[in-house]
Amino acid sequence: MPAHDVLAENAMSLRRYDAVLISVSPATLAWSRLLLSASKGYVSTPLIAIVSDLKATALNDLFALGVADVLRAPVCLEELRFRVHRRVQSSTYSVLAEPEKPGFRVEPVLVTPNSVNEEVLSDSILGRSGAELDAFAVAAAAAHATSKQSFRAAKTKIIERFEKAYINASLMQHGGNIAMAARCSKKHRRAYWALMRKYNIDAGPYRSEPGFNPSPDG
Repeated sequence: MPAHDVLAENAMSLRRYDAVLISVSPATLAWSRLLLSASKGYVSTPLIAIVSDLKATALNDLFALGVADVLRAPVCLEELRFRVHRRVQSSTYSVLAEPEKPGFRVEPVLVTPNSVNEEVLSDSILGRSGAELDAFAVAAAAAHATSKQSFRAAKTKIIERFEKAYINASLMQHGGNIAMAARCSKKHRRAYWALMRKYNIDAGPYRSEPGFNPSPDG
């Protein structure tokens, strides 16, 4: 692992970035505490921890040591973009707030609603919390609002992405069993089947064994 004072030593260089991401797990928690402790008072760039399998006590320690925000792995890219953007807006050293400052430059946004990995979203959408889904919706809506799309077009696009991700995730969860997936989704099988046709989704790849692909009538 790098020296625990690596952030403090590079504090000035880090000011040109919107945020610093730190991966923290039980195996790296002790080192992360040293890293954050050494950087306290030196690093002004917002620190965002990407955590996995940490308990509330450990999370409280991270916040006490200067972490500005926490995201659980696996990370939703759109949520990450939203969190970073929010921190940048409130940061004294925001690149967007001081674009004319020597040594600073404004980089183009690399993560947009269209660039979110739909496979990752499909795999995890059913297990995400309401807060995470809210953050994704807010970030996606904010991104579309700054484009030239109308409200109706932007809303339709976001709903379509959600429907497609939900259908894929429910089929995966139930091994490609359309009847079971529809039942657990509290959706009539005909309506569920219609969504599958709408997005050209095939249940076959989600089945462990080849089988008959039933029609909505059974």
